[in-house]
This record gives sequence, structure tokens and C-alpha cells, in this order.
Amino acid sequence: MISGVRFAPVMLLFAALSGSVLAQQEGPVTTRVLVRAEAKKNSAAPTLRTSDIKVDVAGRDLPVLSVAPALASPGLSGSRNSRPLEIAVLLDDGLRTNFDTNLGEVTDFVRSAASPSTSVGVGYMRNGSVYFSHGFSSDPDVVAKSVRIPLASGGISASPYFCLQDLVKHWPTNTGASRVVLMITNGIDYYNGSVSPLNQDSPYVDGAIRDAQRAAVPVYSIYFGGRGVNGFYSSASGQNYLGRLAQETGGDTYNQGQITPPSIAPFFRQFQQALAQTYEVSFQDSGRNLQRLKVSTAVPGVKLQAQTEVQAGSPASARE
Repeated sequence: MISGVRFAPVMLLFAALSGSVLAQQEGPVTTRVLVRAEAKKNSAAPTLRTSDIKVDVAGRDLPVLSVAPALASPGLSGSRNSRPLEIAVLLDDGLRTNFDTNLGEVTDFVRSAASPSTSVGVGYMRNGSVYFSHGFSSDPDVVAKSVRIPLASGGISASPYFCLQDLVKHWPTNTGASRVVLMITNGIDYYNGSVSPLNQDSPYVDGAIRDAQRAAVPVYSIYFGGRGVNGFYSSASGQNYLGRLAQETGGDTYNQGQITPPSIAPFFRQFQQALAQTYEVSFQDSGRNLQRLKVSTAVPGVKLQAQTEVQAGSPASARE
């Protein structure tokens, strides 16, 4: 009885502190997502202001706190008005050996992408993980040294979506920069079994989409046929998955239909243009689960593309 009286104030204090911490956790936190502004064909993307953007989360209109360009200008150079950006360029290590003719294009792109405000990491997807030989760097020479010929070993990249999940959950830096992924892969998920049109509901693709949304990372991709992959259904399945991944994370996917492109330089230019039209939009929300997100604008002739769901307070999105 005496001991119960003695510890009662301590228990009450612990309960009060726990309630305070819980209240803090449930309060609004700053969330940031990357939004791409698409203008009418042959029209320059406008400069968007805070008042131009409307954010709707689960049917609730949330005030926009800030809008900043992901890049400084239509190029990939930075400015004091843009936030730091990290681009992860992921090459499927199972890409067939004729990809070596495209290595120069990859090197040229990553060299041009690196700048004082933009760091690039070249990683290789294999066995469910992503391997970076030189990490992320803003030095073009360092980034260029990361480019090599894929191993082109059968079965080494059974699912690029496992690799993507591993990356967004364990991003190798903690700089507070905005993050973007560009994958070069055939997009096929062998773990899901048949590539038949009747078997296109992959739980592994779904999981990768959810994890990328939680991390507020838009995923772009370039389709490139893999080792021994020549069938129509295989190509269609891979492109279908890459399309879903792009649409639901706010990215885009580039391909030349069923044909493995002889040159991927045009796709790199499209990606650069997409980044030049991308803004980081911040707002406050208190949701701890994924919720429907809609970002829109009243600016004539402009459509905004963003991830379809968002989670407030995730490690990647709640950056101050």
C-alpha cells in the first residue's frame, strides 16, 4: 500500500509525458513533395508561386507553405533559390551486354547532371539491392567513374522493385535534399510469375510504389530490354509496371514501344526537361498513414503531376 502511494505521482508524470509526446506526434508536420508542371505543347512552363497551387489531402484543402524550383533554370545548374537535389541513376545489372554501346550516353548525362546543388549517384540493381561504387557526388568526374558495363548475368535482377524498395528505405545519404530516381531496366517482375496480361497485379510492384510514396521520391524510368527478353508479353508487362510506378509516384517513363532503343540520349533530355519543370511544394499535415493526394493549379494551360498518395511525417518528407 505504501509503495503504491509512493509511485503514484511518478506514474501520473509518466502518463502526462506520454500524452504530451503523443500529442506532438499527432500534430501537423511539414511535408514536402515534388510536383512537375506540364504546359501545353511547345509552351514554356510558367514560374509557379505559392498562391498558384492547391493541395488536397484526403478531401482536405491544406495551405501551401512554400514552392521552390527543384532546379534553378531549364538546365541542371543550381541557384540559391533552389533546394539541394539528389538524383539516383539506377542501372539494372541484368541488362544485356549490348548496353555497352549506350554507356557513353549514360556518362555524358550524369556528368551534365552533377552541379554544386545537384548530387548524382550511379547505382547498380542486383539481387534485391542497389550498389553504389562512389556514392553521391556533385563532382562530374567522380560521378562519371561510377559508370560501368552491367554484369548481364541471368537472374541477377529478378525484380527491380525489390531494389527500389531497398533504396528508398535505406537512402545512403541524410542531407535533407529532395530525391529523384531514374531507373534503366526492362521493368519485368519475375517474382510475380507469368507475364500474361491476366497476371499483372504484382504485390511487389505495389509495395515499391507505397514505399516510394512514403519517402516522397518520384520514380522515372527508361525501358531497355533485358537479357533474353524478346517476347511481346514480357515487354508489355515490364512497361506496364514501369508506367504504374511512374504515374503513382509522380514520375514518368520513357520507351520506344516494344523496341529496345538504339539510343537513350533523347530520354535523358526528356528527363532533364522534366526536372526543369519540377517544384518542391511544402504543406502541413498530420496524417500518419498514406492518404490520397491531389495537387492542382488554376494557371491556364498547366497541369500538375505528383504522387497520388502521401504520408505526413515520413523520414524523407518531414525535412526541415
